[in-house]
Amino acid sequence: MARDTTDQTPVTSVADLTAYLASGSKPKEKFRIGTEHEKFAFFKADNSPVPYFGEASIQALLNGMAERNGWEPIVDVGNIIGLADREGNGAISLEPGGQFELSGAPLENLHQTCKESNQHLAVLREIAEPLGIRFLGIGGSPKWTFEETPRMPKSRYAIMTRYMPKVGTKGLDMMYRTCTIQVNLDFSSEEDMRRKMQVSMKLQPLATALFASSPFTDGKPNGLLSWRGDIWRDTDNRRAGLLPSTFKPDFGFADYAEWALDVPMYFVVRGGHYHDCTHVTFRQFMNGALKGEIAEWQPNMGDWTNHLSTLFPDVRLKRFLEMRGADGGPWRRICALPAFWVGLLYDEEALAGAEALSHDWTYEEVLALRNAVPAQALSAKFRTMSLFDVAREVLAISRDGLKRRNRVNGDGIDESQFLAPLDEVLAKRATLAEDMLALYHGRWNESVEPVFAEYQY
Repeated sequence: MARDTTDQTPVTSVADLTAYLASGSKPKEKFRIGTEHEKFAFFKADNSPVPYFGEASIQALLNGMAERNGWEPIVDVGNIIGLADREGNGAISLEPGGQFELSGAPLENLHQTCKESNQHLAVLREIAEPLGIRFLGIGGSPKWTFEETPRMPKSRYAIMTRYMPKVGTKGLDMMYRTCTIQVNLDFSSEEDMRRKMQVSMKLQPLATALFASSPFTDGKPNGLLSWRGDIWRDTDNRRAGLLPSTFKPDFGFADYAEWALDVPMYFVVRGGHYHDCTHVTFRQFMNGALKGEIAEWQPNMGDWTNHLSTLFPDVRLKRFLEMRGADGGPWRRICALPAFWVGLLYDEEALAGAEALSHDWTYEEVLALRNAVPAQALSAKFRTMSLFDVAREVLAISRDGLKRRNRVNGDGIDESQFLAPLDEVLAKRATLAEDMLALYHGRWNESVEPVFAEYQY
C-alpha cells in the first residue's frame, strides 16, 4: 500500500464495515488486473544494500523517479517514502528494508500488465544506473544480515518493528528481508467473492511452491526452497495465514469483517501523526478504547481501510482480492503470477474446474500442505499424490481459462504464453530455488554473490 488513507467518513456500525467490503463488487466487464512486485536494491560494485539517505540512495531513486514520471511524492515526516500517479493509476512504495515496490494500475489484460512492469523497470534502470544501483528479483535477501539491512523512515514501519517480536519469531525478517509478486483481482458479488476466495486460499500453497525462490539467508543455503513461505508460518498468526472461516460453505463479507475486528490494530493517523494502537483491536476501538488517549478517538472509514491493509492472510480481502502466496522473482515471473490466477479466476469454466478439483480439501489438509511447501515445494505430498501432479492439473485449468478468455474478448491475443516460466518449472521438475541451489553447489563455487548478477532486473 503506497499511501495510508485519511477518509473521514464516520464508522457507526459493523454493518458499515461489511458494506465497505461489499462495495467492491462490480460487473464482469469492469474486472481489472492489478499487479504488484518488490525487488531488492543493491550497489553493483559490491552487492551491498542501498541505504535510504545519501547521494546514491533510495531517497535519490524516488526523487529521480518523481522527476522522470511526474508522479506525486508521498511524504512521511519530511521524508519521501513513495510516489503516486496523479491519475490514480499505480504507485511506487517502499517496504521496510528498502525493497522497491511497484503497485501497478488496474489493467484490462496481461499484455498491458507485462508492458507496465517492463516500462517501470526500464525507467528505474535509467535513474539507478548512474547511481551504481541495480535490483535483485528473488523472494528473500540472500546475503545481508538483519543488522546490515537498511531501515526506511516510514512511521507505520517503526510501529510494526516494535510490535512484531511480541507476536511471532519471524515478523522482522518478513518486513525487512523478503520480496513478493502479488496480483489483485475483482469479484462481481458476494457469491463470486466466496468462490474465488475459497479456490485461491486452497491453492495458495501451490503458488508458493511454483514460485519458490528464496533458498539463501545470510550468504548460505537456509535448508528451504521458500524461506519467505516459512517466515509466514510464524509472523503474526492472529493476522496472517489460512483463515478457517473461508472454508465455510456460506463464507461472506461479514465473516471477514468479524475476523478483522478482533485483530489488534497497528495505528491510527491523526493530523499526519501515527498513533501506536497495537494494544487494542478494531472492535475495542469502535467501543471507545482510545477515548482519552487521542483527541479524535472515534473511528472513521480511513481507519478501517488502513486496518485492512495491515492484515496478512494468504488471500486478503479489501474491495478486491489479493493473492499473497508467491515469492518475488525475475521479470517473466511478474507476468506469470497474474497469468496463473487470472486464468483460474476470471473464466467461469476454469473457476468451476478449480472448484471441482479442490471442493473437498479441508482446512487441516491445506494447512499441512502450507507447512510442508517451504521445504519441499512441489515434492510435498497432498493425499496420495505429489504437489507436482496437482500443479500439472491446475496449470492446465489456468491455461484453458486464459485461452477461452481471449476467445471471448475476441482479440485473438493469447495470454497463456505468460505461463511459460511455470511450464519450465514442471518440465524440469525443479523450482527456481532448486536451480539456484544447483548453481551454488556447482558453477558458483558455494558463493551467493553470483545471484546478484544472474537474477537482477
